[in-house]
Amino acid sequence: MTEQLSKRRVLSGMRPTGRLHLGNYMGALYNWVRLQEQYDCYFFIADIHALTTDYANPGNVGAKSREVALDFLGAGLDPERCTIFKQSDVPQHSELNTLFGMFTPLGWLERVPTYKDQQEQLREKDLATFGFLGYPLLQSADILLYKPDFVPVGQDQVSHVELTREVARRFNQLYGSAVTPEVAAAESDKELMKAEISENVLERQILPEPKVLLTPSPKLPGLDGRKMSKSYGNTLGLTEPADDVRKKLRTMVTDPARVRRTDPGDPDVCPVGDLHKVFSTPETMAKVYEGCRSASIGCIECKGWVADSVLREIEPIRERRAHYEAQPQLVTEILAAGAQKARNFAESTMVEVRKAIGL
Repeated sequence: MTEQLSKRRVLSGMRPTGRLHLGNYMGALYNWVRLQEQYDCYFFIADIHALTTDYANPGNVGAKSREVALDFLGAGLDPERCTIFKQSDVPQHSELNTLFGMFTPLGWLERVPTYKDQQEQLREKDLATFGFLGYPLLQSADILLYKPDFVPVGQDQVSHVELTREVARRFNQLYGSAVTPEVAAAESDKELMKAEISENVLERQILPEPKVLLTPSPKLPGLDGRKMSKSYGNTLGLTEPADDVRKKLRTMVTDPARVRRTDPGDPDVCPVGDLHKVFSTPETMAKVYEGCRSASIGCIECKGWVADSVLREIEPIRERRAHYEAQPQLVTEILAAGAQKARNFAESTMVEVRKAIGL
């Protein structure tokens, strides 16, 4: 068995919203880069998902997808170590989503927490659509096509993976062929569920249930102190020029207790302090705590230190992105190769699915 085949599989994706920011990087990409060293990873650009909320004004989804691909590569995803592709280049995603829709109860979709949350947050958009209600089911299809062992998510996305597990369980119950333990042993069938349906019958697990891989997601505030998000206009771009990063950080909100330069502050209640905790060295952190609490440094000096730390993190990303940006044909080839590998795997799954259903 080759090293790649022996690795456990991981699957994750990201919607294309244009160039990524530091929140996207620390919330997902930073961990993905490390996962590719240990797992057989499939990472995709979820361009169909982008239409579930932006169907009326999609902009140039293709161009945005290209920008995200460049950021994937700039962040350190290596096409020799992982599979990178666009969701729309693998039509099996939509096919499996359609089949899942035939047996998934509406109540399962309506109870997903983000369904009502996003309707509240995006009131300016008409989200009373089939696509928006069903986007967690499309996520289930995205995942189960590749039979991953793990799906890396933050705590707020655990409910989506649990829905995926329920969909897989229902599919296997409806369409998994029942066999005796003796037959399973004779076939050396490792895809069988360990749990018995009855005393003498096992169920063939056509779609294995993936497990959650909780990934650490540090607190990363935006320039206004709220969560870093494009919708708030408070982001630091992943590949912004150094001068722009410094200029933006000079405007960042700080500890409200420091009204005057001589007022002591507390980095633990300051958004700038939160950025220091993510990007700065222990030596810099020691200077921040001592200087802020004694008022021996001002906020501008502290922001300059955090700018140094942020730029040290993103400079290699900017350089790698520029390398790929200068070779557009190479990026096209990487996405095409990734899509071909993904299609091959997805089709092998669909062959089993169609056969099980009787299509």
